[in-house]
Amino acid sequence: MSTRSCKRLFLCGIVLFLFASTASAQSDAALTAMLQSAIASFQGHVSFYAHDLATGKTVAIDADKTVPTASVIKLAILYEALEQIRAGRAHFDDRLTVRKEDQVPGSGVLLFLDPPATITFKDALTLMIALSDNIAANLSMEHVGIRNVDDRLVSLGMKNTWLYKKVFQPAEGPMPADQKEFGLGKTTAHEMADLMERFATCNLGPAPASSTKTSAPSDQALCDAALHMLEVQFYRDGFPRYLEGSDAPKGITRIVNKTGALNKVRNDVGAIFTRQGTIILSGFTSDNADTSWTADNRAELLLAKLAQAVVAAWAPGT
Repeated sequence: MSTRSCKRLFLCGIVLFLFASTASAQSDAALTAMLQSAIASFQGHVSFYAHDLATGKTVAIDADKTVPTASVIKLAILYEALEQIRAGRAHFDDRLTVRKEDQVPGSGVLLFLDPPATITFKDALTLMIALSDNIAANLSMEHVGIRNVDDRLVSLGMKNTWLYKKVFQPAEGPMPADQKEFGLGKTTAHEMADLMERFATCNLGPAPASSTKTSAPSDQALCDAALHMLEVQFYRDGFPRYLEGSDAPKGITRIVNKTGALNKVRNDVGAIFTRQGTIILSGFTSDNADTSWTADNRAELLLAKLAQAVVAAWAPGT
């Protein structure tokens, strides 16, 4: 084959690669405009990202802005837990002790137990996700290590996502200058969507050394356990609001999600499994004018409407 022919084949290969890359992550301009219209009147800041895994379509609205995570950062703790379990460094049946000094306020049920109380690591992870239990989250952070969570996020290429400290506990050691601004943690809608996609597709990291994995559950078993925790998540006023129940779209087979809330913050990150494929949703609102703690908080309603619009556009007839 001549040098000229080789060059032509090489150039054709580049063109095909670029075309495939564009097709695999294609911005949905019409849907983006629709969602921006819905957001326009909201009194607060909105970052939103959605990805249709079946078609590659995406929507990104200020999706790379760094925002407070509130309890959504607990997804990162769960992910690190799965990685340590598959590596044999931790186990679901490890025993954790709830002490009096561990009983911080906020969401959850461990605050109401008489200490000392012993639970399994799996129970702590389940409570951390399903009820957003703050004590369970802190116990889980102790068990896996906050530094390990952050190192894992870096290894995944998540440059703007960070877990700073335990819930309702002061930050320990030197902290980045922006810790006071973000509190528990920071992220972007895009990066947290990527993390949720790993749960939805069971895309864990490189396989651990076989010598440390002999007694660990399979990757699929770990993903199934995590998705179950996310599926029974108690707070349903955001993304799931219009997507489940008797009058919800019939083609939705599963909803998994994790919420986070502060007075001026309402966040939700989830995966909507439909008969046509899986849709990843990631929504973060901050500096909200409505700080009420009701089901009809305006940010909760907005997140619900955004999710409803995305599913209607990308999975019509479901």
